[in-house]
Amino acid sequence: MNLQRKLEILADAAKYDASCASSGTEQRDSRDGKGLGSTAPGMGICHSYAPDGRCISLLKVLLTNACNYDCLYCVNRASSNVPRARFTIDEVVRLTIDFYRRNYIEGLFLSSGIIRSADYTMEQVVAVARKLREEHRFRGYIHLKTIPEANDDLITEAGKYADRLSINIEMPEENSLAKLAPEKDVRAIRRTMGRLRLKLDETSATKKAAAASGSRAPRFAPAGQTTQMIVGADAASDRTILSTSANLYGSYRLKRVYYSAFSPIPDASRALPLSAPPLMREHRLYQADWLMRFYGFDISEIVDATNPMLPLDIDPKLAWALRHRDRFPLDINRASREELLRVPGFGAKAVDRILSARRYTSIRAADLSRLHVPRNKALPFIVLADHRPSPKVLESMTLAKQLKPKAAQLGFGF
Repeated sequence: MNLQRKLEILADAAKYDASCASSGTEQRDSRDGKGLGSTAPGMGICHSYAPDGRCISLLKVLLTNACNYDCLYCVNRASSNVPRARFTIDEVVRLTIDFYRRNYIEGLFLSSGIIRSADYTMEQVVAVARKLREEHRFRGYIHLKTIPEANDDLITEAGKYADRLSINIEMPEENSLAKLAPEKDVRAIRRTMGRLRLKLDETSATKKAAAASGSRAPRFAPAGQTTQMIVGADAASDRTILSTSANLYGSYRLKRVYYSAFSPIPDASRALPLSAPPLMREHRLYQADWLMRFYGFDISEIVDATNPMLPLDIDPKLAWALRHRDRFPLDINRASREELLRVPGFGAKAVDRILSARRYTSIRAADLSRLHVPRNKALPFIVLADHRPSPKVLESMTLAKQLKPKAAQLGFGF
């Protein structure tokens, strides 16, 4: 099989893995004439978007789509009737270098089906990163998928060469994973996450000690670890998914949990749903995830036990504000940062701009545009120097309808 055909198969096989944003790593480049590549932003073709909105380009492939496991939701499962291919280590290295030199990519995202054993598969994945870093002096971004239960020495070596490591939790509930992926063990996945966290914590402590003594600390995955959950392949509610995410963030200090809407696959098992969940559900989960991480919201404030699904027609912060109208209107010239973060339409950066601006002047309605705040969404919930919403507006039963985004016809892209 020629290299182009392998690339077609193994790039397509990798598209279901969402956790490939390259933000958060250390900054480095090759302007000193040593090595090749950089972690500088935005060049070449776009494969993904970073959390900060930056357009990034990665060569995103599997080392092989052959797999010992028969996970029912996976198109590359052992029983799947799909074309199989496998790169050699040198082929992945050559593709990465060639694509970078053509300005197509800024880094590599490498995963693999499990072949022979966890250790053998991890050895092959690490060998690619080692060759790129040591033989080709590649300084671009590298994200490696970690294989559960791989040897600890292999995990350490992977972190030496990779910017980010990830291991997919797959399902929000243990019983769902046991049903849909019987060869996988959620406890083994969590053990590996725990090992990664310990190494990341050790590296952080070593860096502090090294900085104090003027020495250099050993490198280990400076962009941390991430994971991914499939949404809609089982009956888990949004509350369950977010509860699992909160536990993962707290237990393993993940940089990010990615949500991937289940995509129906050919010759699927009867245990799987016939259709994909709405993509808006995936979007709302990301919004709720950000509320937990950056806006100080607790899960119980976002979704409650009596209504465990996020509304699809409005964003979760607006839904919370409509349920807690007694907390509004809020005087933004006096409110705390924590209170301002809960106003619909106020992002974290907008709140920081408001806090900075009000040190010198009282904020008025005309200032909102300059502060990049969506006026129509925010005005019913805030008091300004020259604006106070009518109680009737805030109490109106039609307020939710007024604030819903208007339906728009999708374009064709040309």
